[in-house]
Amino acid sequence: MLSSHQRLNVKHPSNIEIHSHSRSINKSKYNENKDNFHQWLVGFTDGDGSFSIIRVAEGKWTLFFKLTQSTYNLRVLYFIKKQLGVGSVHTDANNNKGDFRIRDRKIIGSIILPIFDKYPLLTSKYFSYQKFKKAYDILENSNLSTKEKDNLLLKLQSEQMPTNYISPAWKTVNYEVNNTNDAKSVMSKYWLIGFTEAEGSFYLVSKDSTRIVHAFEITQKLDPIVLKSIAYILGINISKKKTYYTAVTTNSRAISNIIDYYNNTMKGMKAVEFKIWARSYVKDKGNYEKLRKLRDNIRVLRKIRLNKNFVLVDTTQDKNNKD
Repeated sequence: MLSSHQRLNVKHPSNIEIHSHSRSINKSKYNENKDNFHQWLVGFTDGDGSFSIIRVAEGKWTLFFKLTQSTYNLRVLYFIKKQLGVGSVHTDANNNKGDFRIRDRKIIGSIILPIFDKYPLLTSKYFSYQKFKKAYDILENSNLSTKEKDNLLLKLQSEQMPTNYISPAWKTVNYEVNNTNDAKSVMSKYWLIGFTEAEGSFYLVSKDSTRIVHAFEITQKLDPIVLKSIAYILGINISKKKTYYTAVTTNSRAISNIIDYYNNTMKGMKAVEFKIWARSYVKDKGNYEKLRKLRDNIRVLRKIRLNKNFVLVDTTQDKNNKD
């Protein structure tokens, strides 16, 4: 199968900017400069966002920008709402999933599109964004009739992403990442923090019946170039499984570097999980019993569900009703 981008045997430009990934980048920076938050938001969207073009009825269309999380992590959705100053947060009937939504076309045009134009998505989600933006332009075009808009949007909606599609954001490195500088020239630390908040996992894993170790992992079904870049930046390995790619490590030196890299950077419940995980690495590494109890507690923590008012929801009642 042919990739959607041909890789040419050319040298990368020597004047490409390398994004800083220093320890001075932390969560306080989101308030100092909106550009920092915007890069974080693009990373988070690359992980758990969607751009939807919905035909409500003949000649009637709506656009949806949405970010979805477990209600366990509602705090990150309200953080996004506060930073953007627009949008709304909703929860489903069972309070299992929450989402941040924007469907007002004026807000999409004035706030959302400028962010994603300035800081392009790094995953194949870029393809969905380009369709979304084209749909916006069609709907805003006063020279088109309702019927013409309907036909153009139906055609646009049916467009399929090419095999092995790669975001144009990687064009500056010729769609190939061969070292850490290649990765850092495209991927900022703010983007990686946002993406990790959506897709990363800090966890404890059993090596055998008497040993539990710290692990870090990010998986993706598509976009190996993204995981390869993350692996270069964090100093870990990437491997291909049957249906997905994974960047994962239990290596002690890598875990120490990851703790330094993400320290005091995240905003959602991932920040809480990371803090517990990192502290236990320093205090309880090698202590099987303490780590086993901690792993059990984290599993209980992740089962927490909240309604939109941050009130704890009893999920056992729903389970009992299904029995």
